Amino acid sequence: MGITAMIPDMTLGQLANEAEARWGEIWDENAARMLILLICPRKERKLMELHGDMVEHGQPVLTVFHRPREEAPLLEKQQFNPRDASFQFVDIASPDLGPWMQHLISNEQWLRSSIEISPVPFSMNLPSQRAFESQRILCFRHPSLPPLERYFLPFPASSVPGKCFVSLPRRQAAELARQQAEVLGVGRLQKKAKITEVAPEDMPVAAPAVAQASEANMNEMMDDFSTNMLAEMTESTELDEAAHVELPNAEPEPDATPAAVEHAFVPLPPGAESKMAAPVPPEQHTHVEAVATEAPASIPIPEVEPEPEPEMSEVEREFRELVTGLLAAGVAASDIMDDPRWENLNERAAAEGFETWPVFLQLASMQ
Repeated sequence: MGITAMIPDMTLGQLANEAEARWGEIWDENAARMLILLICPRKERKLMELHGDMVEHGQPVLTVFHRPREEAPLLEKQQFNPRDASFQFVDIASPDLGPWMQHLISNEQWLRSSIEISPVPFSMNLPSQRAFESQRILCFRHPSLPPLERYFLPFPASSVPGKCFVSLPRRQAAELARQQAEVLGVGRLQKKAKITEVAPEDMPVAAPAVAQASEANMNEMMDDFSTNMLAEMTESTELDEAAHVELPNAEPEPDATPAAVEHAFVPLPPGAESKMAAPVPPEQHTHVEAVATEAPASIPIPEVEPEPEPEMSEVEREFRELVTGLLAAGVAASDIMDDPRWENLNERAAAEGFETWPVFLQLASMQ
């Protein structure tokens, strides 16, 4: 099976020139390729755009649709109504032609013929017209459509601009995507962290910063007080020892009193320092409690404003009303495209760049 991608504002000739740079080893420049024309009912155009997804093929298949406008009278002279059909030019490798057309010919009885692609007569004075040689190519058409002998273009089929649909072989496309991801380093990216929404009532409230700062200042004051007190005790002991100095003429007296106990500074563990610390003055304690009480109990959480939905265009509104109304009236989804209003809305939507097919599938699946 293949995988189809849409490339806007492109021609078959441009894609063929850029094929090797775009798809690398998937594209075989030595493979024999051919151009064919498929003529299908207009309501089946979406199916033909993604036809490659249901076909196994070995080389990329390039397709583009052409809608006759100024050329329409030339087709009507051949008793062919151009409004009933869609015209798809397909650039395909010769070995892939059989699998590409097998289902259409076997199950839907498509008919095979040949058609001549001719330039529009210069008498029509088309601004984009340029000369090219006529060519006869294979043509496959749906059995519900009449035969067509000649198809007119203002320029070669390889220069028809528009949305090009490229069907790549799925396995080769997956391998190419993997190689490009390794080159770009995509495979080495870390997974994004999972974001979990937390209700406002479950969010922890941070302690007031003022209370934490006051508590830290109090701890520093208590540590300084304990250190100063121990230093003063050590100094007083040294002064007492210096006062008991022997006189020159004094007789030595027996040691009637025990020697003074020497005091050494021993660092205390954090728990002991807190026990020896002086009590907090009541005024300062009251001030800390007042600051903690005045702190807000919770932090206000800003409300998330929902993003405004994009305004619906007039064409989209009319299209939704048409599809919804027909579905509500019991019309089958496959028959909605036969409604005369469908074609008009699709042309207006194409002019404004609005894709009708995804909206149609969404509305049809809701019924």
